[in-house]
Amino acid sequence: MNALTDPSPPLTPCIGICRMDESGLCIGCRRTLDEIARWSTMSDAERFRFMLEILPTRRATE
Repeated sequence: MNALTDPSPPLTPCIGICRMDESGLCIGCRRTLDEIARWSTMSDAERFRFMLEILPTRRATE
């Protein structure tokens, strides 16, 4: 399958609350602006690792 025929949604932590906090992280997904900008060029494996290993640590330190 390709992007045009694959019915699965793109892998993203975005929840539609797109505002940056004072530390430079999005309050919805906890990504930086640089990470948000690079997201579309990352492979699914990179996105999956990021969502499993990096973002949970940011949520735990709030």
